Amino acid sequence: MTLKPLGDRVIIEPSEAADVTKGGIVLPDNAKEKPTKGKILGVGPGRTTDDGTVISPKVKVGDVVLYEKYAGTNIEVDGDEQIIVRETEILAIVE
Repeated sequence: MTLKPLGDRVIIEPSEAADVTKGGIVLPDNAKEKPTKGKILGVGPGRTTDDGTVISPKVKVGDVVLYEKYAGTNIEVDGDEQIIVRETEILAIVE
């Protein structure tokens, strides 16, 4: 199944949560932090202003981004976890 986001929405594939801390402690599933970094899989056409002007998104497919911890809506597509967020919930592009 292929998804095409609408408006200023972006589809992100979150990176895997760390299984082991820097100190070497193995974390159970319920103690893992929710990921805040991921790769963009799809980008909508942009936000439409009140006067009808479309503002193009600043991100593109393939960008690795940091997003807000509890941003967006979690979905599952063909067994893969993905998140749909608004562009305003993206904090930075990782270069």
